[in-house]
Amino acid sequence: MKSHIYALGLLTAAQAAAVPADLAVRHGDKQPSPFTFTSTFNVVAKPENVVDAQNNFTGGLQGSSGTFNFGINSVDNVICYNITIAGFRGEYQSPAKSATHIHEAAVGKAGPPRIAFPNPEGEGEGPRRSIGCLTGPFTTGVNASGKDTGDGFHVRQIEENPAMFFADVHSSLAVPGAIRGQLGRKNYC
Repeated sequence: MKSHIYALGLLTAAQAAAVPADLAVRHGDKQPSPFTFTSTFNVVAKPENVVDAQNNFTGGLQGSSGTFNFGINSVDNVICYNITIAGFRGEYQSPAKSATHIHEAAVGKAGPPRIAFPNPEGEGEGPRRSIGCLTGPFTTGVNASGKDTGDGFHVRQIEENPAMFFADVHSSLAVPGAIRGQLGRKNYC
């Protein structure tokens, strides 16, 4: 069942202290909207969730945090995103075309990036944001086994098994990842 997204917005000031930004979703709203999603995900990313390529917990970039809010339209292979990170230090660093991704792997495991998002923008350690939508086919800029790790990926794969995906951001001060958050409960629309 589909629902329309009424508005994108920020959390109240009290909530913003705990979670920097969020996607305001109003299910069942009758007002017209340009966004139609089949599911949404709200992910809190923390440094203690980061693992390296050998699946060792690294501690990420202490003092950093983030929220990744995704709206998926699996019919059209579209993912919209509202990403906010805070406490980020260093430079963005990744072999991919950006340092902000959805990877495919279970909790505590490393895995290939499947979608690369524009890096959040902002100054210093203050809030940095990236908001927009991407439509497949997806590319990451990471070549594994002779093809891009986004090649053939469809957002319906996230809907089918969200626990097998995580969102993260990489820093030159924490190359395996500054923060990471596992996708989990799917909000049906």
